[in-house]
Amino acid sequence: MKHIISNQRLTVARINEILNCGMTLQLSEESTEAIIKCRQFLDRKMADTDNPVYGISTGFGSLCNVTIPEEDLSQLQYNLVISHACGTGDEVRPEIVKIMLLLKIQSLSYGHSGVQPATVQRLIDMFNNNVIPVVYQQGSLGASGDLAPLAHLCLPLLKLGEVLYKGEKRQSADVWDELGWDEIRLQSKEGLALLNGTQFMAAHGVWSLSHAEHISDWADKIAAMSLEAFDGRIEPFYPQVHELRGHKGQITTAQHFMEMLKGSEIISREKTHVQDPYSFRCIPQVHGASKDTIRYVQDVIETEINSATDNPTIFPDDDLIISAGNFHGQPIAIPMDVLAIALSELSNISERRIYRLISGQRGLPNFLVANGGLNSGFMIPQYAAASIVSQNKGLCMPASVDSIPSSQDQEDHVSMGSNAATKLVRVVENTERVLAIELMNAAQALEYRRPLKSSPLIEEIFDEYRKYVPFIENDIYMHPLIEESVKFILKH
Repeated sequence: MKHIISNQRLTVARINEILNCGMTLQLSEESTEAIIKCRQFLDRKMADTDNPVYGISTGFGSLCNVTIPEEDLSQLQYNLVISHACGTGDEVRPEIVKIMLLLKIQSLSYGHSGVQPATVQRLIDMFNNNVIPVVYQQGSLGASGDLAPLAHLCLPLLKLGEVLYKGEKRQSADVWDELGWDEIRLQSKEGLALLNGTQFMAAHGVWSLSHAEHISDWADKIAAMSLEAFDGRIEPFYPQVHELRGHKGQITTAQHFMEMLKGSEIISREKTHVQDPYSFRCIPQVHGASKDTIRYVQDVIETEINSATDNPTIFPDDDLIISAGNFHGQPIAIPMDVLAIALSELSNISERRIYRLISGQRGLPNFLVANGGLNSGFMIPQYAAASIVSQNKGLCMPASVDSIPSSQDQEDHVSMGSNAATKLVRVVENTERVLAIELMNAAQALEYRRPLKSSPLIEEIFDEYRKYVPFIENDIYMHPLIEESVKFILKH
């Protein structure tokens, strides 16, 4: 199966389809023509002018006033890539790097970057052959684009740096020789086109959004099981309440709960308690706000991944080469900070439900285990959840409110969007773990409601979950069970 790179709008869903189905990429005729047209225009323009053009015939950053001789223009671009490859820290997930490749190809395909067709084709070759550059998490300020990470992404074009290939980390030069690929000799502007851009940030955003939708769905399912296990009330989910307020996510969440709990013996029985705690009663309001945020962030990220974000920008039809700021990550840095907060809140309220389930209320045993004292039961999983939730709160300090000037103050305001992106991934992972712990607790507590049954849907989830995590009668080594619970959520 092939995905054709074109002007057709790229979505998060389509990216997931490309990756999950193992699709290969191919440039459309339209994109190929646009790339060639832009490159030819740039060559003519530079041949006809003696005026310096930023990044093409000048140095970079605060060195923009240094004019580079024509015979050194290729070397200038080579030097740019190797000098900027100074990332550090942990390696970026290979699946995120593959998204980076796709997004860089998409951005270059619009014909506003001045690259050679051969350069774009080699990036496509890398994607199609699962040759994944080793990229590091730290090093980008989120303006002027993701310079350091993108330098590592593109080093292999020069037969430099490391790649993952067939499950092994190898020198790119060795892999290139094995595949019969030649080194790309960068022409004027190309290094800057490759390194300027927001693909590091945007790829993390795409990956996080894919997980966020899954997390949001499972947060509802797990909370519904917890509500049943806690013998909660259904009235707070009645549509009349939520239509009165009108928030789409809130309405959707309440509807979801009404559907999931249809046919439940537990929810329909008469209750002795008048009200549930906020962590149950206000699920539509809290989960709904996260849904609304996910939808907003998706709109922003999808706008970003369908744009050209390098600099300078070339407009062949208008006879213009403009040095501007489309590389600045602020448009996505703020939304990614907000998404981290939205997901963190799903873990925050989840931990509160965990606490309620182990607290010995509403006929449930202390810590959800018989013979308490001898057994600690689910005491410490709540500690773990609380620890993770606390870490999330720290990670939710917005990266986008910070800025440290660089390049001798030429780049005097930056987005720190890359930090927002990497923090967001950690919040995603943390939230999945907290929800996995809640699911352990909810399934355990639900068994104490027997012989009463929950709804067909919740019972189906319960039965499938029990294939991964058993009922716990006496204390047991908990870590493997938490990991199995995480696997269950990720696989379903």
